[in-house]
Amino acid sequence: MNTVLIGCKAKNDFIENLSSVLESEGYFVEFVDNSDKLMTIVKNNARIASVLFEYDLFSCKLAKEIVDLNEYLPMFLLKTNDFNNEFDFSVVGDHAQFIDCSLYSEIEVVNKIGKAVNEYVDAIMPPLTKALFKYVEEDKYTFCTPGHMGGTAYQKSPVGSIFYDFYGENTMKSDISISVGELGSLLDHSGPHGEAEKYIAETFNADRSYIVTNGTSTANKIVGQFSVPAGCTALIDRNCHKSLTHLLMMSDIIPIYLKPTRNAYGILGGIPESEFTRASIEAKVKATQGAEWPVHAVITNSTYDGLLYNTNKIKDTLDVKSIHFDSAWVPYTNFSPIYDGKTGMGGKRVLNKVIYETQSTHKLLAAFSQASMIHVKGDINVETFSEAYMMHTSTSPHYGVVASTEMAAAMVRGNAGKRLIQDSIDRAIKFRKEIKQRSAACDSWYFNVWQPESVDTVECWELKKDAQWHGFKDIDAQHMYLDPIKVTLLTPGLNKNGQLEETGIPASLVSKFLDDRGVIVEKTGTYNILVLFSIGIDDTKAMSLIRGLNDFKEMYDNNAFVKEVLPSVYANDPSFYEGMRIQELAQGIHKLTCKHNLPELMFSAFEVLPTMVMKPSVAFQKELRGEIEDCYLEEMVGKINANMILPYPPGVPLVMPGEMITEESRPILDFLMMLCEIGAHYPGFETDIHGAYRQDDGRYKVKILKGSK
Repeated sequence: MNTVLIGCKAKNDFIENLSSVLESEGYFVEFVDNSDKLMTIVKNNARIASVLFEYDLFSCKLAKEIVDLNEYLPMFLLKTNDFNNEFDFSVVGDHAQFIDCSLYSEIEVVNKIGKAVNEYVDAIMPPLTKALFKYVEEDKYTFCTPGHMGGTAYQKSPVGSIFYDFYGENTMKSDISISVGELGSLLDHSGPHGEAEKYIAETFNADRSYIVTNGTSTANKIVGQFSVPAGCTALIDRNCHKSLTHLLMMSDIIPIYLKPTRNAYGILGGIPESEFTRASIEAKVKATQGAEWPVHAVITNSTYDGLLYNTNKIKDTLDVKSIHFDSAWVPYTNFSPIYDGKTGMGGKRVLNKVIYETQSTHKLLAAFSQASMIHVKGDINVETFSEAYMMHTSTSPHYGVVASTEMAAAMVRGNAGKRLIQDSIDRAIKFRKEIKQRSAACDSWYFNVWQPESVDTVECWELKKDAQWHGFKDIDAQHMYLDPIKVTLLTPGLNKNGQLEETGIPASLVSKFLDDRGVIVEKTGTYNILVLFSIGIDDTKAMSLIRGLNDFKEMYDNNAFVKEVLPSVYANDPSFYEGMRIQELAQGIHKLTCKHNLPELMFSAFEVLPTMVMKPSVAFQKELRGEIEDCYLEEMVGKINANMILPYPPGVPLVMPGEMITEESRPILDFLMMLCEIGAHYPGFETDIHGAYRQDDGRYKVKILKGSK
């Protein structure tokens, strides 16, 4: 952060000399002669350290616009010798410091600017990162872990020196031991670590926040370990992340599942309001052996595809002691008014309830991988929670991950943070409109977007019962909302009524085409692709995606060879794909989808859950004792599953440990078999199915409990 922006319509001798002194002190000086250019630079250059104005360019209105972008950025109004009029102090306002340059030398003015810049940096830097930077600057000698000792060990090795040069000096020196006392401890939440968690809690409107260095998978387990004592019952979103299934396998918890919906595209819907009612929960408790009234509930908010709940209603009406919103995909929702009422930490406390929100900071904010946060609103036993926390947290946390978690919070604080999030929302809506316009202007086919007909208003769009676009049956009013930054692109193959068309373009072809050209999407369904417009997306990346979509359309319409369109697919089996054209491949996969009647299968596969024969924890203990055997996937009806079975996409469990697929729930098996059949017919299109293991003959095996049939 070393750029000083000088706004003046004409340079004079003082300004020229001041610029030279600033440059001699290590600043980069940039001149601008009108307010529009100045605002553009302030918006687009995050390294601006200060703005200096000559009187001829300054106005209170302009200063206020800068404050709206960044309320901490120092501004100075300079009265130089060239200004001979009587000075009107009312023009200065409250936002800029005034300096009469006729009374000070250039170096004195630069010193004042330097002091303000230092105060600015101090104001925006969060506590732990500030302490970590200070520690690195002190360059101390350590005789503790880690063994690379600030990188010196790497530099003693030829291959290590390559590694050191790639990551750099500061990365090595900031990887330090928990023994460094001045930085406190992440495990007992002391010192700068504790200050960082208080800073994060304040930022995210929480009573308490905890930094987690092994992702939200670990954060989810911590919350569950604390909230559900052994033998107790919990409500679990059936769309839960597999980390919550692992929690059920680790802890003696009786799960009662909240059953969400799907549409024909396979997009994960929300849990209907009826599932949250006392009558529904009572019926499930009565039908579940050993279950009592649940003490805790876990709800995925948002879903993978960007659907947010009206969380205010859920908080007020769901009759449990604590509610955990797994918000891994939406760590940014506290920083835009469009998400009000749709978050875990939004609003005030709820009487006699504890609300948790876990967030993957690294997913859609600027943090290193594995960075995650737990937010708490309500009264908890802090000491006991810390024990649960330490059961899952490393005694040697990576300080880079910890600092990046705190830095992500620092970036979204204040006006600058709100602008970051608003820019993401605006860019996503702009992209949505561009795709719709291209689709409307195209004579043949083009990609579409899963969204309401009109997205002119900047909001989370409600899924309304009478709207056809979302494809969900019997949607509840004011219950579910689509997040604008989660953009689902649609490929041809399904019509508006959710029925398969005569021809189609499976989305996997498009995503593999993009991948081969360096554009990676988040998730691929049968006829849909999910892309995320995080704060790191810019117009260049958005246009690269559009260009990639256009290139695919051109090659598809020209019916190019698979070898040209999808070189990575061709490489899987050159003899199979030799001479095959892209339209033949697309229609071949589409016909398999039609054969299995995917839309109907999608509804029925998630309508009836498998039968829970035993708790997941009991099933896993049997597996640990070796009481398992292999079974071909197609033969597993009536047998007790040992592991979770989870296809990607969508990445949520279909069959839990201890569950049995019955004739009633056979559509689940049919859905899995359809995925396997596509992969068996077309090399390179195999589905990754956690818990199912592909054999040399192309069939899949699963683990079942011995004697289960």
